Formats: sequence, C-alpha cells, structure tokens
Amino acid sequence: MPTEIERKFLVTGTAWRSPDGRRIVQGYLNRDKARTVRVRIAGPQSFLTIKGATTGASRAEFEYPVPLADAEALLGLCDGPLIDKVRHRVAFGGLLWEVDEFLGDNAGLVVAEVELASEDQAVDLPPWVGEEVTHDHRYFNSNLATHPFSQWCGAAGARD
Repeated sequence: MPTEIERKFLVTGTAWRSPDGRRIVQGYLNRDKARTVRVRIAGPQSFLTIKGATTGASRAEFEYPVPLADAEALLGLCDGPLIDKVRHRVAFGGLLWEVDEFLGDNAGLVVAEVELASEDQAVDLPPWVGEEVTHDHRYFNSNLATHPFSQWCGAAGARD
C-alpha cells in the first residue's frame, strides 16, 4: 500500500522563496477522520487523491491523474471552500521541501512539508523552518478548508 510519511513545519522569513512557485487549487469531496478524498489542480496537471487516517507521521495515500475538465467539475462538488496556495520546491539537506504559501482566507500562513522514507529518518532542518506542526490537525489542508487561518483566535500568532 502506498504510504505518505511527512513532517510539517511553520516557516519563518523568506529565504525559502523561489521565483518558480506553482499555483495549486484543491478541494475536498470527503473530509472524514478515517479518510479524505481530494481533487487538486496544480498548473496543467490534476489529480484525485485518497488519504487514510494519520498514524504518527504516516498515512495511506493513493493519487491518480484525472483529466483537467473532470477536476474542474469535481471542484464544484467539493465540501466547503477551496484551498488556494502557491507551492515552492526547495532542495535542502538532500531532501526536497515543499513550501506552501497560502492565499485567500488562509493568507499569511506558510507551511513547509518534507516527505521521508521512514518516520525515524534524520532530517536537517533549513534555517527558515520554525515550529513543527506535524501532529497539529489545524494545519491539515482539509481542516484549513473549513477553519481558515484568518478565522483562528489570535491568527497573528497562530498558536492559540
């Protein structure tokens, strides 16, 4: 079974910024705790992704390309508002970091994710990485769709 092992961190500063970020729009057809079903349009590509429940930093993940026209139609069926963000890919310490700069109701939130081969894999943290939020469900994209960053109590600190 395909497994995603991922750690997630808040980002500080702008040293991570690259000029070649890719716009991503995604929505959720299902946001159950046991599984999420997401449709995503990333530039000219589109995908349907099913993710299982998170255990530690791991979860089952199945991702399939879908025709762009189908993805656009599926976005109209999504539960709750869409997530809009720009993804920057940054190499550091032999790993590829994905830095998501959120737009819209989640503007001001910047999160870095790194996919790993195992949960105990050693990771050199870039200097622009701050607090780890891997286990904080508020930072899951599926949660940000219905509980956007801008609505959190004390959003400037985002830790309330």
